[in-house]
Amino acid sequence: MNSFGTIFLSIILEGFPFILLGTFVSSLIQVFISGETISKVLPKNRFLGLICAATMGVIFPICECAIIPITRRLMKKGLPVSLAITFMLSVPIMNPVCIMSTYYAFIDKPYMVIGRIGFGVISAIIIGILIEQLYKGNPLKDSLVKEATCNCTYHRELQNKTQKQGVKIKSLNNSVVTIHKVKRKRKSILSVIKEVLYHLSLEFYEVGSLFTIGALLSAALQCFVPRSYLMSIGGENVSSIILMLFIAFILSVCSETDAFIAKTFINSFTKGSVIGFLILGPMIDIKNSIMLFGGFKKKFSAVLIFLIFAVCFIMSCFANIILG
Repeated sequence: MNSFGTIFLSIILEGFPFILLGTFVSSLIQVFISGETISKVLPKNRFLGLICAATMGVIFPICECAIIPITRRLMKKGLPVSLAITFMLSVPIMNPVCIMSTYYAFIDKPYMVIGRIGFGVISAIIIGILIEQLYKGNPLKDSLVKEATCNCTYHRELQNKTQKQGVKIKSLNNSVVTIHKVKRKRKSILSVIKEVLYHLSLEFYEVGSLFTIGALLSAALQCFVPRSYLMSIGGENVSSIILMLFIAFILSVCSETDAFIAKTFINSFTKGSVIGFLILGPMIDIKNSIMLFGGFKKKFSAVLIFLIFAVCFIMSCFANIILG
């Protein structure tokens, strides 16, 4: 019980600040960023858009604990599924803090840093493209964007006042949405702060509760799976990759600190399997899976998780061949 409590509290203390940061950024996106703004920022060319989405983590330092609410908000704003998922999966890996921690953990093995960034970005782009091809329709549990609608008091009142002024347009993902054109009075700083805090409280409660359940499951699995059993099969190419992907999934360690855990496996597991650990962990784990199912439709979440495991496994096999 002592071990369980220690692991659970460490995951909570490590993750909750980033969840707070992520929900805060999500609230700012809801209040200040429109779908039109997103369409202007992203390149019109889909390939360039994917590259841009995959590398935004360099200037958008958010870890995987906080990225899901931000991604949901961007998708509600009309961001195409392929770009949104590429963004969600690559940002935690391209996070400057993550890159720096990986460099210091593997300071004598720079190829691990390059491998994590390279294989991670390529995997995120491939998964983003595949999920858009395999899953058609709105992946969010709630209805896709209405620009002035998010069920908060402010936007509900605005919608009621402007019901007859709706104009149907196409969003970035070619779905028809209704944008309520209305001249808004300039809001005071206090009203803007209240609006941001309102969205922050709603999303923090939703995401935080799911994160807590995931942390409980992760702590339980870490306490009841013997480490000696895991280490006994780490030398085989395929089995070591599968095992390290599974470990990354159940450990649920923040991408900004997981490199130091990965370093402890480098002498017992293949290099490709450690790369797999470093790229899958930031993309999906137990707590993020629960948050994913909480915010996205079940079929979409299941397909996405399968693709993440499949692509990361293939990339790990390539890494084994390249790194030896």
